[in-house]
Amino acid sequence: MLLLYKMEGCPYCAKVLKHLEEKNLQFRALDISDPVNMDELLHLGGEDQVPFLVDTDHNAKMYESDDIIQYVDTL
Repeated sequence: MLLLYKMEGCPYCAKVLKHLEEKNLQFRALDISDPVNMDELLHLGGEDQVPFLVDTDHNAKMYESDDIIQYVDTL
């Protein structure tokens, strides 16, 4: 399962969301305006930076939109 931590209005998040949708990948978008999602982001990644992708199937975690796009292209 792909989890994408994001924030409304973030152009880098929008870039990743668009790419995931174009690739027809199933993912769950988690907005960090919800304190529960923000707490999860900090626990999993250690920084309050978005976008942040977690691939629970492959135990992968990463920041940076270009890195995320490059990673999902390998799936």
